[in-house]
Amino acid sequence: ILDGLLRPGQRVPSTRVLAIELGMSRLPVLTAYEQLLHEGYLEGRVGSGTYVCAAAPDTRLRAKARVEMHPADGKRTQVTPGRSEGGVRPFRMSLPALDEFPQPLWGRIVARYAHRLTPAHLAYGDPAGLAPLRLAIAAHLRTARAVNCEADNLLVTSGSQAGLRLSAAVLLARGDRVAIEDPSYPGARTAFTAAGAELVPIPVDEEGLDVAALARHQRIRAVYVTPSHQYPLGFSMSATRRLALLDWAARHDAWIIEDDYDSEYRYVSRPLGALQGMDARNRTVYVGTFSKVLYPSLRVGYLVVPPSLWESFLDAREALDVFSPTLYQLALAEFLDEGHFARHLRRMRTIYQRRREALLEGLAENCGDRLTVLNADAGLHVATILSGNSDDRAIVRRMTARGLAGTTLSGCFIGPVRTNGLLLGFGGFDEHTLIDATRTLAEVLNNRRG
Repeated sequence: ILDGLLRPGQRVPSTRVLAIELGMSRLPVLTAYEQLLHEGYLEGRVGSGTYVCAAAPDTRLRAKARVEMHPADGKRTQVTPGRSEGGVRPFRMSLPALDEFPQPLWGRIVARYAHRLTPAHLAYGDPAGLAPLRLAIAAHLRTARAVNCEADNLLVTSGSQAGLRLSAAVLLARGDRVAIEDPSYPGARTAFTAAGAELVPIPVDEEGLDVAALARHQRIRAVYVTPSHQYPLGFSMSATRRLALLDWAARHDAWIIEDDYDSEYRYVSRPLGALQGMDARNRTVYVGTFSKVLYPSLRVGYLVVPPSLWESFLDAREALDVFSPTLYQLALAEFLDEGHFARHLRRMRTIYQRRREALLEGLAENCGDRLTVLNADAGLHVATILSGNSDDRAIVRRMTARGLAGTTLSGCFIGPVRTNGLLLGFGGFDEHTLIDATRTLAEVLNNRRG
C-alpha cells in the first residue's frame, strides 16, 4: 500500500483465500487484517469485501500547500514572554487529542495489572525503570526514531521535565554555562537555572540552531536543542547543522541535550531521525516523553544516556524521586509490546493532520490580516507572528477572558531581541472547535466583542 502496489479503492483477497495462497493458518491473516483495518490502511464494506482505504494514512500524509498569511503592513515585529494558560481550552499548548485516546482499552490493561500487583510490585522499584518497559521503549526508539539505544542505557523518568531536571543535575554545576536555543522551551530554562547554570542564548533560523554562533562562545558545558521540531518556531535542524553540532561537542568535550518532545507527528514528510542516532562519539543525552502521544497525566518520560554517564544519572535519579509508579509502567509496557501504541500513533497522525488543516484554514479566513503563520510542518502547535506593534501579552490576557488559552511567542526568548506572536495548540480540539476558536481569536485581535 505504501509503495503504491495496492491502490486506494483496490479490493484485497479475503482472509480465507489469502491464508490458502500463503499456505498458513487463517488466524495470523485475520490478525494482520484487523490491525490494518484499525490503522486505517484497509476498510471493510458490508456484503462487498475489504478494500484499500481511499486515503491510506502514510501515503496521504502530505500537507496541503500552506496558506501564506501576511500582516497588513508587511512588517514582522520584534518583541516579549508569557505563560501557557491551564485547563482544556482551545489553543492550549502541548495537549494531545484526549478525546481520541483508547481509554476503554487502556483502562482494561491498567485494571488487570492493578489486580495482579505482587508484594514486589508494591515495594520500591528500580530507579532506572521496570525492565519490560525499558525493553519496549528501546525497541520503539530504535525502529521509529533511529535512536541508538538498548534497555541498559535507557532510564524511565516522571515526564520530560523531570528528565531535563535530571540532565541539569548531572551535567551542570553552579556557574557552568549552558547554550540554549533562542527562542526556546521555557521549561528547559527553568531546569537549567534551577541547577545554578548560566544561560547562553544562541539564535536559531530555518536550519535550526546556529552552530557558527555557538562556536564563538567559550566554556560551554552543554547545549540544549530541539532538532526534529524546534520549540517554538517549528523548524527542523538540517543535516549539515547536525553534523557540525556533533563535531563541536566532541571537540569541546561538551554535552548535547536533545529534547525530542513531539517528533512523531510530521505532516510534510516522514518523521525525521533523532540527532542522537548520528552521534558516534556518545555526547548526546536524548530526552523523550509519552505526554504528547498518550496523555499528560501519565507522567512517564525517558532518557537515553551515554554509557559513561549511566551511574551518575542513576545516582541522581535516586536522589530526585527514586523511581516512577510501577502500575503505569507495567500497563505501558504491555501497551507497547502488543502493538497498541504503534496503532494509536498511526491513527493520531491522520487526526492531527485534519486538525492542523482546520486551524490553518480558520486562521487564513479569520485572522489573516493580523498574524502570519511561521511554521506548521510538524508537532501539535502552530507558531505565528503578530502584525504591527501588537503586544502578545495583552492579547493573551484578552484571549483568557474570552475562554481561549494563549501562549506568547515573546515569552520564549532569552535575549533582548524578541518577537511578538502567539503559539496556538491544535492537538486537543476537533476541527469545528478550532474553526470557532479562530473566529473568537479574530475578535480578540481586533479588540472587539463578538
